[in-house]
Amino acid sequence: MLRVFIDGSGSGGGGDYVRTEIPFVEYVRDRKDADVHTISTSLSSGAGSETQIEFIGLGAFKDIHYTLTYFVDRLATRDERREAMVRVLKKGLMPFVARTEVEEQVSVSFKESAVKPAVPAKDPWDRWMFGVSLNGSLNGEKLQGSSSYDGGFSLNRVTEDLKINASWQKSVYDSRFTIEDQEIRTSSRSWRFGGLMVKSLNDHWSVGGWVSAYSSTYSNEKTSFRIAPALEFDVFPYAESTRKRLTFLYRLNFGRYNYLEETIYGKLSENLLSQSLSVSLNVIQPWGNANASVVGSHYFHDFSKNRLSLYASLSVRIWKGFSVYSSGGFSMIHDQLSLVKGVLSSDEILLRLKQMSTTYSYYMSLGISYSFGSTLRGAVNPRFGSGYYE
Repeated sequence: MLRVFIDGSGSGGGGDYVRTEIPFVEYVRDRKDADVHTISTSLSSGAGSETQIEFIGLGAFKDIHYTLTYFVDRLATRDERREAMVRVLKKGLMPFVARTEVEEQVSVSFKESAVKPAVPAKDPWDRWMFGVSLNGSLNGEKLQGSSSYDGGFSLNRVTEDLKINASWQKSVYDSRFTIEDQEIRTSSRSWRFGGLMVKSLNDHWSVGGWVSAYSSTYSNEKTSFRIAPALEFDVFPYAESTRKRLTFLYRLNFGRYNYLEETIYGKLSENLLSQSLSVSLNVIQPWGNANASVVGSHYFHDFSKNRLSLYASLSVRIWKGFSVYSSGGFSMIHDQLSLVKGVLSSDEILLRLKQMSTTYSYYMSLGISYSFGSTLRGAVNPRFGSGYYE
């Protein structure tokens, strides 16, 4: 039987469903044991997501290499998404299966549409999509408890030439603690609005900008308003963005800031002008994937008020069954202009109610994985759930 290794961020978590619905191939755990390596990548759009599945032949099938693309509506259920992936996988595997003995046991069917529209269906919404969300939580015990809720609204319209996104979100978090018969109550509030418009100029250049408004008790911002025109260049054509991107994004930022409390610079409000440049690389290949970005920014009124951030992640298959993955980031921070003047209390520090001064931040993770034994994936058996004792 044809041996298949399924890979990629756009696989949609098909997992057991794919293996159940496509039983005429064997699924292996490592690409080095495969005859076919499939890589799925997805890009979101206003009306849904577009997924590309690349079929890479290995060994005796190395002369076969092509890509199929399909679209899934934003309102599609998880089951509809899985069905779409299986449908395309079946079609894509046929040229490979045709070279195996299993070919005699596989048939191809054609489903004729009952209605054949003469013209494309009209869209009464003109590609505009809207979303509303609201959720809350409540938990506690005798000496402590917390409650939170957040809600939001979004709209977007995406075409190949123009992308428009806008969203608004509000969050509330309250907590209580009882320590030595003394009750301590805390709360934090924030809301955010963001809008983006991008115009495609050609296969490499785009122009657009952001508008935003923000309020947060944590960052001492009563109301902040920002506008940021921007220009982006992608070294690779945008048509290849699901597999590789190398972008340069420049932004010019103008903002009006009103603070809840006086800042360490004696300000209750101010206008600020800044600029930023980010360079990002994203690569998805049969050997794994890599992502890296560098972002630098500064304020024009004082160049010493700046920030430089670096982020990177890497996942590599070293040899059969053995993989290495890592991620990390580091920021040099010299632009905390909204910090509250004075000394923060212990409660404000420990409960992270207000932002603290710092000159840097970092994180890092590193891991390896190794598996051995059967090269085939196990059969699908949902009995007793995951099999782990709880």
